[in-house]
Amino acid sequence: MSDTITFVHLTDLHVGNPAEPDDHLYSDTSATLATILAEVKSLVPQPRFIVASGDLTNRGDAGCYRQLQQIIAAAGLDMPVLYALGNHDRRDGFYPTMLGQSDDLDAPYDHAQVIDGLHIIVLDSSVPNKVGGAFEPGQLDWLKAQLEEHAELPKLLVMHHAPALDLDSPDMEWESLSIADTEALRDALEDYDVVGILSGHIHFDRVSNWHGIPVVVGIGQHAATDVLWLHEGLRILSGASFAIGTLRPSGLSITFAPQPAERRELHSFTFAGMTEMLKKYESTEAAE
Repeated sequence: MSDTITFVHLTDLHVGNPAEPDDHLYSDTSATLATILAEVKSLVPQPRFIVASGDLTNRGDAGCYRQLQQIIAAAGLDMPVLYALGNHDRRDGFYPTMLGQSDDLDAPYDHAQVIDGLHIIVLDSSVPNKVGGAFEPGQLDWLKAQLEEHAELPKLLVMHHAPALDLDSPDMEWESLSIADTEALRDALEDYDVVGILSGHIHFDRVSNWHGIPVVVGIGQHAATDVLWLHEGLRILSGASFAIGTLRPSGLSITFAPQPAERRELHSFTFAGMTEMLKKYESTEAAE
């Protein structure tokens, strides 16, 4: 591995389809992403790569992904962008539009790449019609094969849903990877040098030490969760951020780069209301 590797972590881009109205799009995510990519392009040194850890779009239709493609192309970046899928993404929209793929549209989007001696593994933790994350049959086998293929290299994992931090709180699985898959992931990673896991989904900056592995969650580019209100439910504020990661021989460091925001309330609901919202979301998605 190179002595020092710099990269950028984006998450929860929630890019919308400009041709379709969307009451659940709370900010101009296209403008925010364009601004952030211009800032990324100004960084010195230039990052070696960008990871975008899911919820690339707000509705997952082809128009959303075309808008994302246009924003990325207009930024003129000279670095690879590695995408993960989140619960707002749709595989049948992502594959044809972003990859030109017309078959296996239901398959999880798992992929890996070695850059400067760093093994980056991207796992699809999205579950169709669900808010929380989980793995489908075969994904952990694929992960184990990847880990073994480059066993000597340090690993950076990217997935939309972070591992569950509290294994005795199944009612909170909507905000993380499922408890069962969290434990299975821990077992799979045990003998390897995992320098970090990059995630999103919960819309606030959080760094956790998960069994010795740094787990970094970002606010993202759509809106910010008010962490001072979590005892009541979810209060959504204006706000966006991205992260600059630096991997040194001493380990991973993360620097958050927030965008200016007045923390204006965009939406809020109590935990009781959130339960109803989740049921409505999952039933609506299933119907579609």
